[in-house]
Amino acid sequence: MRRLDPPADATALVMDKAYEDNATRQLALDLGFEPVVPPKANRTDPWEYNKELYKRRNEVERLFRRLKGFRRIFSRFEKLDVMFLGFIVFALIVEALR
Repeated sequence: MRRLDPPADATALVMDKAYEDNATRQLALDLGFEPVVPPKANRTDPWEYNKELYKRRNEVERLFRRLKGFRRIFSRFEKLDVMFLGFIVFALIVEALR
């Protein structure tokens, strides 16, 4: 996360529950991000988070699963980054047309 440029305003950083520890959340806050991650059920001091935004995380995960259905993407047959990116764009267009 330290490599990311600091956002101009409070940009939401949607994270998996695996990254809900205090150190990671504090790092996100220090860098100017708003961490969107639910606390684990056994946490003694739970915090509020944007539940609607966290639900949308599932849509992104499903998109990556569908993209893995394209053999050229998960096998990374393309040697050039520009060709790989072009095929990802092609796969996204195919997915949008379905």
